[in-house]
Amino acid sequence: MLQSLFNSLSGMFSFSRGLDNVSNNISNMNTPGFRGTDSFFESVGQGRGSRVASDGLRTGPGEIRQTGNATDLAIDGSGFFVLRDPDGRLHYTRAGQFRFNEDGVLIDSVTRFEVMAIRDDGTLESINVQGANILAPVATTRVNVTGNLSPSATTVPLSNIRVFSANGEAQTLSATFTNTSATTPDSWSVNITNAAGATVGTGTIRFTAGLPATGANTVTVTLPGSGQVITVNFGDAGTTTGLTQISGLSNAPAARAADGREALARTGVSIDDQGRIQYQYGSERREGPRIALGFIQNEGDLEMESGRLVSGVRANDVQFGRAGEGQFGSISGGSLELANVDLTQEFADMIVIQRGYQASSRVMTVTNEMLQNLFDATRGR
Repeated sequence: MLQSLFNSLSGMFSFSRGLDNVSNNISNMNTPGFRGTDSFFESVGQGRGSRVASDGLRTGPGEIRQTGNATDLAIDGSGFFVLRDPDGRLHYTRAGQFRFNEDGVLIDSVTRFEVMAIRDDGTLESINVQGANILAPVATTRVNVTGNLSPSATTVPLSNIRVFSANGEAQTLSATFTNTSATTPDSWSVNITNAAGATVGTGTIRFTAGLPATGANTVTVTLPGSGQVITVNFGDAGTTTGLTQISGLSNAPAARAADGREALARTGVSIDDQGRIQYQYGSERREGPRIALGFIQNEGDLEMESGRLVSGVRANDVQFGRAGEGQFGSISGGSLELANVDLTQEFADMIVIQRGYQASSRVMTVTNEMLQNLFDATRGR
């Protein structure tokens, strides 16, 4: 009979620990990346009651909710974000509350641990966007000329030819077309000058039946000081894609650089569904590092640390990879994964725990009454 006291007491202790677990789940239902746990009971054996064998981590996903913050990330599927602390130790989390610190490094907002990217060779590195603040300028290498030259014209000017030097400086060139048909039929000499009026390129273009002739459709321009060479193209031979010489059409030559631009400042950062950092420079976009993900086979055996990180991970138990590849899920930018706590399940567990605790308590009460009856029956003997 005395054993029933200890059995009921062990049941009350077990249900009490189960209630502690439920209360922790409910209190963290709004904690990003939190993994709920379940208490598993076992028999002590030989009629000696019960105890909590372990607390298992729930591995199901939580709800993904949009935040509008470009550096908030959620994993839709399997995997964990990989973080590195100042001592070089790796940690794993589903809570993608990230931001760039004052040094341009992507970090976890709460722990301030660095978020890891993965190189092509599989090694991990931190993500620093400082070097991507400016997109380097591109020098102009080609200018395309279109329009028409009237055969009856003597000279035709073309101004405001905008090009860029290797350091991103914009320069304006001008061209003058002089009709030399008197000496060479259907030909024009071209003189190209810079803003200071210095000649930077000369040549001759010829036409056949009003279209550019073969081998006479380019002029080479060399910018002073830099030695930068620009090819001025007047069109492919026998086509109307460039400059033409057709009677009845007005003089309307035009020129436009095919490439080249000034340096561009970064205007935004985003992260795509495969974890690639995307840098925005006005209308241009460049790709940066790619977020690393870790896959942990024995996820159910892990333990939550500080509500966001998982601990107890051995190096050999982790496989690193990229979002959208193999067993890894995709990444939702501008979103966070909330806790995988189901409030309905927690309430149901509370009812079961409450009834179990009441029943254990009742067993203790009944045992105590029976012992009291036995004591009263033997009193005075």
